[in-house]
Amino acid sequence: MTEPSIIREDSETKGRYVATLAGHPGEAELTFSKASETLIIVDHTGVPDSLRGKGLAAALSRRVIADARAAGQKIVPLCPFFRAFAARHPKETADVIA
Repeated sequence: MTEPSIIREDSETKGRYVATLAGHPGEAELTFSKASETLIIVDHTGVPDSLRGKGLAAALSRRVIADARAAGQKIVPLCPFFRAFAARHPKETADVIA
């Protein structure tokens, strides 16, 4: 399967990651709020029906984790999907989950 294309969009207080998959309509997203320079809150992950089952939510989760780790940030997992993802991957996420 083709790897998704993921971009990050930021404003001063919020941000989102958008994932698309070549040949498939729609986009998946993961949104977050910036609580401080070192703390972000992942509050929503959404995948349209046309993209479900293709691993986009997991890819978005891995990207926000990698970016938070690189920036020295912690993540508060309010989004139910992201919270469950972190719980299923404790070794991969323990250092960034607040």
